[in-house]
Amino acid sequence: MAGVTNVAFRTLCRELEQQRVGTVSGLYVCEMVTARALVERHPVTMHMTTFSADETPRSLQLYTVDPATTYAAVKMIADENLADHVDMNFGCPVPKVTRRGGGAALPYKRQLFGQIVAAAVRGTEGTDIPVTVKYRIGIDDEHHTHLEAGKIAESEGAAAVALHARTAAQRYSGTADWEQIARLKQHVRTIPVLGNGDIFEANDALAMMAMTGCDGVVIGRGCLGRPWLFAELSAAFTGSAAPTPPTLGEVANIIRRHGELLSAHFGEDKGMRDMRKHIAWYLHGFPAGSDVRRALALVKTLDELDRLLDKLDGDIPFPSAASGPRGRQGSPARVALPEGWLADRDDCTVPAGADVMHSGG
Repeated sequence: MAGVTNVAFRTLCRELEQQRVGTVSGLYVCEMVTARALVERHPVTMHMTTFSADETPRSLQLYTVDPATTYAAVKMIADENLADHVDMNFGCPVPKVTRRGGGAALPYKRQLFGQIVAAAVRGTEGTDIPVTVKYRIGIDDEHHTHLEAGKIAESEGAAAVALHARTAAQRYSGTADWEQIARLKQHVRTIPVLGNGDIFEANDALAMMAMTGCDGVVIGRGCLGRPWLFAELSAAFTGSAAPTPPTLGEVANIIRRHGELLSAHFGEDKGMRDMRKHIAWYLHGFPAGSDVRRALALVKTLDELDRLLDKLDGDIPFPSAASGPRGRQGSPARVALPEGWLADRDDCTVPAGADVMHSGG
């Protein structure tokens, strides 16, 4: 997730999984970058692709709309040993992206979609770097594309597909339609199918896999303010005892560590500004006090962060109110599309101006 899964957050998730279950089994994906910006070596984009020295496998997610740029970006990743795995995101429902034909709008153009996947796979030739593809059910209930997109990705050499079980029109609202993951699993036979949508607890992942038969799960909003979720997932998948949910004091220590990691990555000023959005997610459901919450939402330094966290009652156990959705939800809406976008599914014209940075979905 752009703006969230940077090297600081991924390091924190891996540390907590190691501490709580004694192993690191999850695949932690770098925040999404645009293929065009990567090829152009934009300094901010190159910084976004930072991995820690002990991070393996290194997983990098691309947003892309152009087969030629896709090939150049993935070839660059392979030639310069920038990552061990490439994931392509076609899930963003944001209007400024879909109205230009990018994100969740693009799989509707099936031939262009296939050319992009094929270009990415071609860029990894001679390596063992797998290419995976994440996308949504379709544009809206009248324009489902997930089954065909899955077959196209499979035929063009993708190593796996992941379905966010919502349409672009749903954005992040309502309930994910897990039945569509089951349909995709029945439709795509030779590569793994992963499910995404409404997994906020380890039991949600087990329920999705039992219902749909999918081969694994992808976590998005579920990890916001819950970097220990991956330890709980690891325990659930192996049948081990579930780690004890953290007290407010333990959450405070996790926030401190997150702040340290963000400051190391961005510098203290920007690191603390980035930390502010995470604090609301961390404290979701906890009785933390309005004054402390307001002050934490404006935190500027690591020392100030420490002083404010010390005001929390560390003995408060993890409350049931802290469970459930966090992050973006919103309401369903008509999908903004380029004029005439739905007229020809086989049009291979590359969308103009769609390769801008945005937050994936």
